[in-house]
Amino acid sequence: MTKRICRSIFFVAMAVFLSSVVLIMGVLYGYFSNIQQRQLRMQLELAAQGVTHEGSAYFQDLKMQDCRITWISADGTVLFDSDVHSADMENHWEREEIREALATGYGESRRYSATLTERSLYVAQRLKNGTVLRLSLAQSSILTLVLSMAQPICVVFLLAVILSVILAVRLSKSIVHPLNEMDLEHPLSNRGYDELAPFLRRIDSQQQQLQEQKRKLEQKQTELDTITGSMSEGMLLLNEQGKIISINPAAMELLGAGQDPIGTDIVTVSRNLDLQDILSQTLQGNSEVQVVSLETGRYQISASPIFSEEKVVGAALCFFDVTEREKAEQMRREFTANVSHELKTPLHSISGYAELLKNGLVKSKDIIPFAGKIYAEAQRMVRLVDDTISLSRLDEGAADMQRTQVDLYELAEKAVDTLEAEAKAANVTVSLWGEHYNLYGIPQLLYSIVYNLCDNAIKYNREGGKVAIHIEKKSNTILLSVRDTGIGIPTDEQERIFERFYRVDKSRSKEVGGTGLGLSIVKHAVRLHSGEVELHSVPGEGTTITVRLNAV
Repeated sequence: MTKRICRSIFFVAMAVFLSSVVLIMGVLYGYFSNIQQRQLRMQLELAAQGVTHEGSAYFQDLKMQDCRITWISADGTVLFDSDVHSADMENHWEREEIREALATGYGESRRYSATLTERSLYVAQRLKNGTVLRLSLAQSSILTLVLSMAQPICVVFLLAVILSVILAVRLSKSIVHPLNEMDLEHPLSNRGYDELAPFLRRIDSQQQQLQEQKRKLEQKQTELDTITGSMSEGMLLLNEQGKIISINPAAMELLGAGQDPIGTDIVTVSRNLDLQDILSQTLQGNSEVQVVSLETGRYQISASPIFSEEKVVGAALCFFDVTEREKAEQMRREFTANVSHELKTPLHSISGYAELLKNGLVKSKDIIPFAGKIYAEAQRMVRLVDDTISLSRLDEGAADMQRTQVDLYELAEKAVDTLEAEAKAANVTVSLWGEHYNLYGIPQLLYSIVYNLCDNAIKYNREGGKVAIHIEKKSNTILLSVRDTGIGIPTDEQERIFERFYRVDKSRSKEVGGTGLGLSIVKHAVRLHSGEVELHSVPGEGTTITVRLNAV
């Protein structure tokens, strides 16, 4: 802008200078031409009087320096000329000033010679005897006059250029300075030019609109970041080149991305080929839903293309963790197969004994033992069905069960009393010690925890073994410990004993009638009470299982 102002001021100054030179030279040239014309006329009048009184004798010894004098007869013949011999001159009858003088008594004219680049002034007067006296003066052209004054004009031009440049620079700076110092953050606070007031008001209005739009965008961005940041599912947005433009923390964690992966290629974050194939298909305009194995588990990826004016400009990927769901489905399938298998064994036994009884192949003395075996297998089936139903209810969250204040010591006493006959039959001594502590929970499930732990401690004990049940409180935690002197659990199998239908000693489990679901029920019941289960076992020495529950 400063350069444009300088150029404008310079060109204006030059235009004014040149216009002034042309105007002044023209005016002066005309002014001096008129003066010369008047002077020439005065000299003509004096010369006319001289010729009138003296005749041709007037021209003797006449010396004319600045002008030329010519005496012409009435028919145009030149009688005398101060510059050229009269005999060599042509007839002047057709000259404008001569004809005018003969007609009116006075005539004048101006003629320009392109060859000599000068102009001649002519004045003529008719004398009393009918002759005409003419005076002429050679006047330089305006171009010649300008050229003769070239030096002073150049000096003035140079001064004008210097002054115009200085003025242009200073003036442009003074004009631009308020603009450069303008506070665009607060347009209405500027004290600049009045002409800029509408412009500043417009800027202020636009700034307010931009601030409002910025506030709304930031609010929407904050809301989006809050929503995506709190999502457990991963969300990833990419442009058409496969570069990340948005990623939430869940996606960063499951992909193992760095601190700021925005703007980086997805290949630098994850080299999973299945993920690359999904992205490739999506950027071609196809929606994809696939389950992919990543380092942190199995994820269902739902990928959708992003369109803008019917052109794919990016892709949106959502990651849903299906690891637990697939494990649950696998566990459900295994559970169904195990239940079927566990039910098939006693059913075959019951069916075999019943078939023998039906066909009369059993002696009278063996009928009662056969009936006892059928009853035992049927009871085993009942326990298996009961445990399966209990486990299914636990899987559903036991929403139909009511919570209340429970005395854990009383539940333990009830379980010990129930298992007293079983303990005597196995020749196992059961002891309970501790104090009464209340906790808030589901009585049925808390009882099943104590019962199953004690039942396993008795079943998997040795002849003459012991089971010790201890209840104590530490801080806000109630500890239930069940310790036995049984067969123990091998170290490599301790992590699996809480799985459904898992048995350490399968032959002994069938012998004592175990269903393989007791510890699974314990684990689920403890989890529903926000508790923890700890196991410590030494093969051949015994096992201790400790349950930690929150006190009231």
